[in-house]
Amino acid sequence: MAETENTQQLKWNRRYAASNQPNSAAQVLTENRHLLPSQGTALELAAGLGGNALLLARHGLQTQAWDLSDVAMSKLQHFADAEQLPLQARCIDLEQQPLPVAGFDLICVSAFLDRALCSSISAALKPGGLLFYQTFTLAKVHQGGPSNPDFLLQPGELLRLFAPLQPLVYREECDCGDLEQGLRNQAYLVARRPR
Repeated sequence: MAETENTQQLKWNRRYAASNQPNSAAQVLTENRHLLPSQGTALELAAGLGGNALLLARHGLQTQAWDLSDVAMSKLQHFADAEQLPLQARCIDLEQQPLPVAGFDLICVSAFLDRALCSSISAALKPGGLLFYQTFTLAKVHQGGPSNPDFLLQPGELLRLFAPLQPLVYREECDCGDLEQGLRNQAYLVARRPR
C-alpha cells in the first residue's frame, strides 16, 4: 500500500511541478454559483491546484483543500495566501484519512472518482449541506479524460452513488444534439443532504 501511495504521489507531484497557475473552477460550480451558501465550511477533495477551492474561499467560505500531492497543496496555499483567502491546503491521502461525519457545509469534487468514498462524502455533509460533483463519463463524445473505466461514470451513476442526497441539479448530455456545445464526456450533480 505504501509503495502504491508513494508511486501515486510521485506521479501527481510530477504533473503539478511545472504548473504555476491554479486550474479553472469546474462547470458545476461556475454554472450553479447562485446555490452556494453565504457562509460556512467547504472542502474540495482531490483538489489539485485548487480552482474550486479558490472559488469557494473567494465566496467567503472557510475552505479546506485536500490532495495527495504535497507539491499541489504547497502551490495552492501560496495562491490563497497571496489573496489572503480563508483557505487551508492539506496533503492528505483520502484512503488513509477518514472524512469527518457532518463536518462540512459544502463538499466539491471534480475530475476524480473513487466509488468507495461516496457514502463517506455524503456522511461528511452537515444536514442541509451541499455536494457539487463533476467527473468523466464512460459515454465519450470527444477524446479526453481517463481511459480506465474504473474512473468513468456509467449512465446515471452519479445519481445512484449519491442516492441518499436530494438532487438539486443534474446534467449528463451524452451524445444528444449539437456535440460541439454543452457538457460532453462528463456529468455533474448538485445535491443536498436532508436536514
